[in-house]
Amino acid sequence: MATLQAATTSTGAIVSNPQTVRELCESHCFGTLNWEVTEDGELTIWGYDDFEVYETLENGLPDYDGGIVTHEFLRMLADYLEPDEELDIQTAGFTKCRFPVLAKRYVVRDGGVFHADLGSLEAIDR
Repeated sequence: MATLQAATTSTGAIVSNPQTVRELCESHCFGTLNWEVTEDGELTIWGYDDFEVYETLENGLPDYDGGIVTHEFLRMLADYLEPDEELDIQTAGFTKCRFPVLAKRYVVRDGGVFHADLGSLEAIDR
């Protein structure tokens, strides 16, 4: 079994309500990824893991039974981005075989969420 090695990074985007976005992020699990909302309201996400979002259980662990909720999380987040702001989240990963096995990108802007993998950028339906 090959071990996936992935890295995720994002641009910074200013949010309209930093406290609400902090609470939204705290109610979700990002694996080993880090996130921060600064006092100025800039949200960034980064770390060495795939960008997959789960809801958080009461004990602080990810709700694996509930499944991945990345698209739902990003749709909620889209409502809090300031006008003309864009959050661009990119993940790339590979196994020890050295072939890229994971490449994906989420772009949140203008109230919409777009996803691209090794194909093209497409809108995620609501």
